[in-house]
Amino acid sequence: MRLPAVMKTTAARLSALFLILFALCAAVLVAYMSSLSVRMLTQQTQDTIMAEMQGLDTAYRRGGLPALVRVVEVRARQPGANLYLIADPNGRILSGNVESIEPGVLEIEGWTQDPFAYRRYGESDDAAARPRHHALALVLRLPNGMILLVGRDLGEPEKLRDIVNHALLLAFAMMGIGALLIWFFVGRHALKRIDAISEAGRRIMGGDLAGRLPVSGSGDEFDRLSENLNVMLARIARLNDGLKQVSDNIAHDLKTPLTRLRNRAEAALAGKPSPAEYRAALEAAIAESDQLIRTFNAILMISRLEAGYSAEQAGPVDLAATVADVVDLYEPLAEEVGVGLAVGEVATATVAGNRELVGQALSNVVDNAIKYSAGSEDAPSVLVSLTRRGGDLVLEVADNGPGIPPEDMERVTERFVRLEQSRSRPGSGLGLSLARAVMEFHGGRLELSAKNPGLSVRMIFPGDSKRHGEN
Repeated sequence: MRLPAVMKTTAARLSALFLILFALCAAVLVAYMSSLSVRMLTQQTQDTIMAEMQGLDTAYRRGGLPALVRVVEVRARQPGANLYLIADPNGRILSGNVESIEPGVLEIEGWTQDPFAYRRYGESDDAAARPRHHALALVLRLPNGMILLVGRDLGEPEKLRDIVNHALLLAFAMMGIGALLIWFFVGRHALKRIDAISEAGRRIMGGDLAGRLPVSGSGDEFDRLSENLNVMLARIARLNDGLKQVSDNIAHDLKTPLTRLRNRAEAALAGKPSPAEYRAALEAAIAESDQLIRTFNAILMISRLEAGYSAEQAGPVDLAATVADVVDLYEPLAEEVGVGLAVGEVATATVAGNRELVGQALSNVVDNAIKYSAGSEDAPSVLVSLTRRGGDLVLEVADNGPGIPPEDMERVTERFVRLEQSRSRPGSGLGLSLARAVMEFHGGRLELSAKNPGLSVRMIFPGDSKRHGEN
């Protein structure tokens, strides 16, 4: 990847921005430390010179110029001595350890503004061979016009300043190299992860809805993003499959009732039927239309639930009261077809949800159980119960009908799926599909199992479902 292409990425730009910011901070730190060290050393030098000058002033006051010259000569010969110089009013050096000095220094009085150059006694006259000395000094004029200079060589402070500067520059260089290495290894790894995610995204946008974003397993923010997007993609794929299935099922399963509705209308128009026959044909057409409307309403409800949206208000749902209402509603129908409908154990519990949706799901399950049950004088054909199981609430409807083969247990909860033994019975194949959608909307699940004979359908509400109260 070429550099211009790399710099188009957000990660590279952020890395470059942080590197520039780091370099500026380091440069400011170097300048500050260097300036601080110079100020500290200058202040220390001035304090030392002032102390020396006070001592010389005391000697001059006590013994005059001869005493001052003697003290200067003694101090000038000591190892590591400061700079001492006594000159006449014309600037000619009379005593001290300085052979020559930069012009103009002795013409001022007070502190020298800038470091000045000088030469010690015994050094070569060759300017290229002798070392360069610089000093900072205090110049005073004595009452008799003589000039006294006390200074300090800046060689040691300059060396210390150079050491500090070199150390800071070395640290800056090491930190810069470290930042580049971190960017090279960590930044490149992040760029590769982003490229992999982008490539997977392009494949998905190209139509590969089964594709998923890569997850490395490190648990970092890229993995969390990929996992969340994968969940979203799985949901989109499931909704897309459901939409395709609904379209196919509508075209296949609704063709028969629409054809039947048309044939009845055509038969009513053929010949010369009596008013009673016209009325019967219209009533049959209305009944067929009502069934189609119920089917479409069920399809819309399932789609809304699977999309995670419901316009109905959620609130506390008394499951025991819901069981009682549904059983009371279906008792006349059960008696009419000779099926015994009874209520078993019913726990008292209230969950957060939508009462109408829960009631409709339970009604669909009970209605299916009544359709496929066989009448019995010894035991009820359909038994409805509400129990607790490991913290979960289990709303169960059991019947003694023919049951469902194990290989079809999962398939019967899909839309418009009707097994061969149910083709001759009324219905659209949406009852269990709607019940499953309602349970998923409430965070629960729908389970089917063989009862031998019969079928057990369990609507399981999770234990962490918020309970608004218990009797």
